[in-house]
Amino acid sequence: MQLTDKLIVLADAAKYDASCASSGAPKRSSRGQKGLGATNGNGICHSFTPDGRCVALLKILMTNFCLYDCQYCINRRSSNVPRARFSVDEIVRLTLDFYRRNLISGLFLSSGIIRSNDYTMEALVRVARTLRVEHQFRGYIHLKTIPDASPDLIRQAGLYADRLSVNVELPTSQSLNRLAPEKSDTTIRLAMSTIRDGLDEATAEPRAPRFSPGGQSTQMIVGADDTDDHTILGNVQSLYGDYRLKRVYYSAFSPIPESPSSVPLIAPPLLREHRLYQADFLIRGYGFRANELLTGPGNLSLDIDPKLAWALNHRELFPIDLDRADMYMIARVPGIGITSARRIETLRRERRIRYTDLTRLGCSMKKLAPFITTQDYRPRQAGLERQALLAQMQTSTPAQMALL
Repeated sequence: MQLTDKLIVLADAAKYDASCASSGAPKRSSRGQKGLGATNGNGICHSFTPDGRCVALLKILMTNFCLYDCQYCINRRSSNVPRARFSVDEIVRLTLDFYRRNLISGLFLSSGIIRSNDYTMEALVRVARTLRVEHQFRGYIHLKTIPDASPDLIRQAGLYADRLSVNVELPTSQSLNRLAPEKSDTTIRLAMSTIRDGLDEATAEPRAPRFSPGGQSTQMIVGADDTDDHTILGNVQSLYGDYRLKRVYYSAFSPIPESPSSVPLIAPPLLREHRLYQADFLIRGYGFRANELLTGPGNLSLDIDPKLAWALNHRELFPIDLDRADMYMIARVPGIGITSARRIETLRRERRIRYTDLTRLGCSMKKLAPFITTQDYRPRQAGLERQALLAQMQTSTPAQMALL
């Protein structure tokens, strides 16, 4: 098979992996020294850094051959898909060629399992080591870690990669046992613990070699089983606390050709994936707990975002006075973000907050209006019940007009 044909197959096979963001990588440059590339140079997978820059990554699998028969995976052993495999040298050559053409800023590399877990992981490490040591490549490298691989190989990977990730695959161990019985939730957690230990050691000892400076992330499939959002968010909260994760990525299950009867034939709403990302951000950035966003079993509302849903369920807390409330509570107001909450806190040291100040800060006025008071504003909706206020805030769904 020609190299371009392999690239077509293995780039397409990698599209199901969503965790390819390149945030958290250290700054590197080859200016004035040997090597090539820079972590945050100008940039085929597009990712966004925390400051909004778009970077491009060569996103491929080393191979889509796999020993496992995970029922939700298009590259499972029993799947009838075209197969291909890159050699280590081919991946290195592709990465360097694409970088020199200014098409990419780095590499996102995953793989199916071939021969054994250690054999596959060792090949991934060789790619990263060859790029870093032999070619002095200073661009971004993200390696997908093979969970059952030797801890020594995982530690080696952390010396060369900017970020490591281990997919938890499914929200619960019960679902994993049912849909991917050859995989083990225990070994997945052990691999994540190995990476966390490496991060802890690098943080504790300033002279220690840099280890996965972009941290670790994970990904779970949503909708391949009947796990609800309440359970998902509870597990995600534990993952952040236990393994120092930078991000949890969510991938809405995509029905695959000739899929087994154990997985759904219909994809879940993409909006569900979006709501989980919004809830995840509230847990990471706003201090929400999972049981605040969903107090009992069930899924997040598809009609309104989780922050607005929480505020509507706690009408007794609102409206709040922006001149007196603490920043923690201001940031929980729908339509006000962390940055705007900090600016409000700074501004009120000089004078009282006015309604027009919120417009200038770029807050979402329609969302926040029922939930705040200022020196010159008091909401008319303060006494409305949840359902009445929700009906007032919801917008109608646009519809295509008929021709006749």
